[in-house]
Amino acid sequence: MRPMGVAERKERQRAELREQILTAARRIVLDEGFDALTMRKIGDAIEYSPATIYLYFENREAIGRQLCAESFEHLIAYMAPVGQIADLYERLRALGRSYTRFGFENPEEYRLLFMTDSAFMEAFFPPDQAADPANPGERAFQFVVDAFRAAQAAGVIGPNGDPVVLAEMVWTACHGVVSMALTCPRALETPSEALVDTLCDTMLRGIAAPVTSTVRSAS
Repeated sequence: MRPMGVAERKERQRAELREQILTAARRIVLDEGFDALTMRKIGDAIEYSPATIYLYFENREAIGRQLCAESFEHLIAYMAPVGQIADLYERLRALGRSYTRFGFENPEEYRLLFMTDSAFMEAFFPPDQAADPANPGERAFQFVVDAFRAAQAAGVIGPNGDPVVLAEMVWTACHGVVSMALTCPRALETPSEALVDTLCDTMLRGIAAPVTSTVRSAS
């Protein structure tokens, strides 16, 4: 095995410390909310001075954006394979499943993104960057919008609904299932996965185009 050089060792140490900072920040936000996040509190958690934290992140908002970006990229990784499904109706159903599976399998990340205080998300979506296509959160949402737009163009769902509104409808409905499963699991008599399937089927049937004119796959 090749010996690690000084520069390589320093780079690895920097990467490890950066990850320690993010791990500590994530725990503080989850336990106490974004308002409680300070450089001093992070430094206390990892036993470094606040000045050291500033060498890696300019402020707590930058830390919040990084935490959100990484989790949204993880969510996108769950949804991306769905784009290969040719049957556009099934693609929409699979989107609901992939979104909720992300929440069930990664509860801490899900809580961080969608169940913390609004100040945290405002740090990630400042007004001048909310619709930035490079923003991972925007890309995750646009993935859902594009699936509805494709299904609408192919005649799989009716032509009158706004794809953005339809995407928001499914996203918020699936969020309801995940949040209930994470916070009040005993309140659900139906297994979460079966509930998601029923939810998506019911909503999609409501907006589906007549069977006689439906084209089920992309051209």
